[in-house]
Amino acid sequence: MDDSHDFLFSQSLTGKMSPQREKTGITAHMKILLADPRGFCAGVTTAILRLDDALQLGTPVYVYHEIVHNTWIVNDFRRRGVIFVDSLDDVPNGSRLMFSAHGVAPDIRRIAAEKSLTVIDATCPLVNNVHQAALHYEQQGYKVILIGHRGHDEVTGVVGEIPNSIQIVENTAEIELLPFRRNEKLAYLTQTTLSVTETFKMIELLKERFPQIEGQPKSNICLATQLRQEAVRKRCSESDAVIVVGSRSSSNSRRLAEQAEACGVRSYLADGAEDIPLSRFTGSETVLITAGASAPEHLVQDCIRFLQKHFNASVVNASVE
Repeated sequence: MDDSHDFLFSQSLTGKMSPQREKTGITAHMKILLADPRGFCAGVTTAILRLDDALQLGTPVYVYHEIVHNTWIVNDFRRRGVIFVDSLDDVPNGSRLMFSAHGVAPDIRRIAAEKSLTVIDATCPLVNNVHQAALHYEQQGYKVILIGHRGHDEVTGVVGEIPNSIQIVENTAEIELLPFRRNEKLAYLTQTTLSVTETFKMIELLKERFPQIEGQPKSNICLATQLRQEAVRKRCSESDAVIVVGSRSSSNSRRLAEQAEACGVRSYLADGAEDIPLSRFTGSETVLITAGASAPEHLVQDCIRFLQKHFNASVVNASVE
């Protein structure tokens, strides 16, 4: 992995023009397709507004983990007096503490109460729904299979609800190794920011291996995530490259880049305009620009201005019809 740019998969490392461009020798100006929808989801917007409100009452404000997975937002809040912590040992008794949009395990809530912390809970409502579903299934005697990424803040919080009744799977290979029997009570849940296509493949395999498995009527993947992935998928056929504005720590941003690669289009994950690799472009491409659910719009506009400056790029809004 390059230290300065997050080039995803080998296709992005070639730096070559698309075959069509190489054959024709087109020298037209760059065209930017601006994906719509893109950027902030409702949960991220709410979390940021709540932290803004907390700062109005003074500093410091402590936040357990990053408020959202975006480098620019975290650095901006840190500059304004927010202290991000990975352990409540670092939070003085009686302080104000915010739980991030990704949610927390019950043990964290218990420790916060013991330390007499004033808690501001910015957990995304959709994440809360997954927590409640996990508790419901355990109370009904089910073993829960959670499709998600180990170590992700959201997954850690859900596992903490029912640590003795839940197992994480990240891919189909791990599903094949699950030791459950066909007569066991099983249910599945998913992280809210996964690839729609890959998750549905995993759910189908779970149903094939364990016909008795139960799940919620609707996917746990949030609608905003689904719509942003769909916007990329629908516009890839028109694009030579995709730039995803978002941080490496952002699961949904990485899934957008992976969606482009799955469609055969090279993708670049960029925290901002400074991460766009000019040497990978000729100026004749059609470039789709989108943004993860935690990436602010002004970073998208910075990227557009950057490409306009260097390649005289034109911009077309590319909404999902």
